[in-house]
Amino acid sequence: MNKITAAITAVGSYVPDFVMSNQVLETLVETNDEWITSRTGIKERRILNEEGKGTSFMAIKAAQNLIEKANIDPATIDLVIMATATPDLPVASTGVYVATQIGAVNAFAYDLQAACSSFLYGMSTASAYIAAGRYKRVLLIGADKMSSIIDYTDRATCIIFGDGAGAVLFEPNEEGLGVQDEFLRSDGVGREFLKIEAGGSILPPNEDTVANKQHFVHQDGKTVFKYAVSGMADVSEKIMERNNLTKDTVQWLVAHQANKRIIDATAHRMGVDDSKVLVNIEKYGNTTSATLPLVLSDFEHLFKKGDNIIFAAFGGGFT
Repeated sequence: MNKITAAITAVGSYVPDFVMSNQVLETLVETNDEWITSRTGIKERRILNEEGKGTSFMAIKAAQNLIEKANIDPATIDLVIMATATPDLPVASTGVYVATQIGAVNAFAYDLQAACSSFLYGMSTASAYIAAGRYKRVLLIGADKMSSIIDYTDRATCIIFGDGAGAVLFEPNEEGLGVQDEFLRSDGVGREFLKIEAGGSILPPNEDTVANKQHFVHQDGKTVFKYAVSGMADVSEKIMERNNLTKDTVQWLVAHQANKRIIDATAHRMGVDDSKVLVNIEKYGNTTSATLPLVLSDFEHLFKKGDNIIFAAFGGGFT
């Protein structure tokens, strides 16, 4: 019997209809289109601005898009992993609700949180389940409603983030295709540089934390940028070395869409040509857990059997 590997066999996505352009942000904070574009590569982002709709709404839509495109019975899904930093509710798992709503009645589900690396860590988890022979179909969803934790008077964060969701299906493969290797790292030094101060067990919500805007994302932009550039580039270079890959044998770089300059620096370190670097940050901004599957969905038509694809991400924490 051939060794079982985990291959992505279907993708789906969803982004909200409302487009928040750089020009709209100019009316909210002191900024402009040229400044945002030159520093981030972002031109617009999608925002889920309908009352009462959270991350699960987008996750369900992305999963349904995948199910319809791949024509699969959701009852055959064994596991749903929900990669997100913005769950609908504390305690009650968003993934469990999503699984029920899409008809994955035979699946168990849970949430996975590693900031912007959540989907990448979810890929590792999903592939391990498949390779072990324990489950046949694992649905991994990356979704975040970042607008729910962004202060739109804070120029350092509000220009970066958007809302969206993407989903991929992992299934067993006996041809040696699918996930080949991984190099994952984390470093707690990043805890203070990108965080939400209040709402957790250290500082539960109270009137003061709300008044002080401590339930929004805050970041030390320069420090995060420095660590992200070196972190994403380091792991991408390492995975190439470990698998004897060259700039010619790598077909695509699927990088976390946080900042165009970070993506460019990663590609430069890898030595890959710009034509191999898949970028959609200009349309969506940083959708956190959703960036990688949104890239897969947007560029699905380019991928061919046997392509070598390198995924890279960097997130708060640091991850």
